Amino acid sequence: MSAVRSVVLAGGGTGGHIEPMLALADALRRRDPALRLTCLGTARGMETRLVPARGYDLRLIPPVPLPRKPTPDLLRVPGRVRRAVADTRALLEELDADVVVGFGGYVALPAYLAARRARVPVVVHEQNALPGLANRIGARLAARVAVTAPGTPLHRGEHVGMPLRRAISSLDRAARRAEARAEFGLDPDRPTLLVFGGSQGAASLNRAAVGAARALTAAGVQVLHARGPKNTDVVVPGPAGGGAPYVLVDYLERMDLAYAAADLALCRSGAVTVAELSAVGLPAAFVPLPIGNGEQRRNALPVIEAGGGLLVEDADLDPGWITGTLLPLLTDPAALAGLARHAAAAGVPDADERLADIVCEVASR
Repeated sequence: MSAVRSVVLAGGGTGGHIEPMLALADALRRRDPALRLTCLGTARGMETRLVPARGYDLRLIPPVPLPRKPTPDLLRVPGRVRRAVADTRALLEELDADVVVGFGGYVALPAYLAARRARVPVVVHEQNALPGLANRIGARLAARVAVTAPGTPLHRGEHVGMPLRRAISSLDRAARRAEARAEFGLDPDRPTLLVFGGSQGAASLNRAAVGAARALTAAGVQVLHARGPKNTDVVVPGPAGGGAPYVLVDYLERMDLAYAAADLALCRSGAVTVAELSAVGLPAAFVPLPIGNGEQRRNALPVIEAGGGLLVEDADLDPGWITGTLLPLLTDPAALAGLARHAAAAGVPDADERLADIVCEVASR
């Protein structure tokens, strides 16, 4: 690290870009607290809140949204790119950057092009099993290309995994289980289902889980369910006599404790979610988002093929599927233990250090 003085990280927009960027920043800071780490973002992204909260410098550049389909707005893209590249190149020169690490999205494309013009080497990290346009372009310009999922169709991609927060990647679920269940008011000994649909919740998961609440709790299965802060209309019917707890919350601030409390998750299959669950060895029933380009289904497939989870289409998820498929699993300790072993085998808990190795090697050339 002595030869590396300044690293610029480009990963704004959504949590899927920002969280691995910050996990890498943490890994680099552990190696050299004096290293200059600068994150690039836009005024419209979540990075304006998340990056400063983690103690990192954030510099803003103009966003360059890329239309997914031919529209009149496509004609404005070249001008936007030129302005954003010029601003970003000036920043790279001001920061005396040794390397640019991009994670895709609106911020990454101008960062890649500006780095090429400024003769700064680039490292690309792709989170999803189906790469976005910015990283497909960036991979052609990069010194090294890292991917989260094996077989990701990206030029010269190396399987590294998803950089994760240490609170997640170092989590010992068994050791923290009693503490975690006490934190959420759960019974220490009952099998536990965790239901969450991302930071905003997911309507189909909410409906199915609440619809199966009586059957689950009557069978002795307790539930920790994050409905989303805006979904206050989602309520749980009264429990069956003698039933297990059903804990409904708006949002989970401590995902590490939620994972430690659970035996099985019912969730979407965003790239970070899949990586976190496999890293901690928590099996899941993945419900891919039914819109988009199918990347959520692809994200989940490596874990499912390893025997660490199940896949159910959004249209097929209902209370009957939960009681017919998940309930037998949740009441079979041996089956749960097998799923957990296979989920853990598919995880890469040290991806942050692996990517940090690549960044340091490229920056030191």
